[in-house]
Amino acid sequence: MKKSPVILFEDDDIIIVNKPPFFLTVPDRYSPEKDNLYAWLNKKYGKVFIVHRLDKETSGIIVFAKNEAAHRDLSRQFEARTVKKIYLTLLDGVVHHDDGEIDKPILLHKNGHRMVVSRNGKNSVTAYQVIDRFKNFSLVEAQIKTGRMHQIRIHFESIGYPLAVDSIYGRRDGFLLSEIKKKKYRIGKEQEEKPLMSRVILHAFKLTIVHPTSKEEINFEAELPRDFAAVIKQLDKWGR
Repeated sequence: MKKSPVILFEDDDIIIVNKPPFFLTVPDRYSPEKDNLYAWLNKKYGKVFIVHRLDKETSGIIVFAKNEAAHRDLSRQFEARTVKKIYLTLLDGVVHHDDGEIDKPILLHKNGHRMVVSRNGKNSVTAYQVIDRFKNFSLVEAQIKTGRMHQIRIHFESIGYPLAVDSIYGRRDGFLLSEIKKKKYRIGKEQEEKPLMSRVILHAFKLTIVHPTSKEEINFEAELPRDFAAVIKQLDKWGR
């Protein structure tokens, strides 16, 4: 059963949601009946206003506005890049620098499905900090200073550390326990191993905004979803 979104905070102006993976932010153009946050929140609160988006497979924190004034204010913050957005991701490989910044312009490939690094692209900057290291992987916080499509995914791929699970830019489309347990992994002859995680391993972890009415800086944090947490738990046990 697909997990429902979790409301982390709400008042007269804003709604902060922890979006589960595979839940769309807005209705699908061709299949509007698919689960999406916009419809879910409209049903719960009446009219809400979209401020920004998360990709379908990305889990984590997202803000919606409850009125036009709050929507204008939050939209200005996102346009001015004063909003602080921090993501958690697991990278393929051991990143030796504790922190760094990737400043590479990116643009949409002519096939329309992926981004590429190009001098003709839009300015794109991602700062990162390594949180933990495993034998073959690195847990990293990534702060996007620009909000380009697939920015984190293409930026880390471009420096040789793609996301550990990413069917477009990475080396695998699922995270298997057998990969880290090696010979210690056991499964029945008639059984087929199911991946611990089978989506882009990316979670919108923290969000800092200025409240549109009180003008106070407010911070929010969304706990890891079950699949991401399971990967980290197993890496902690078997992957060091």
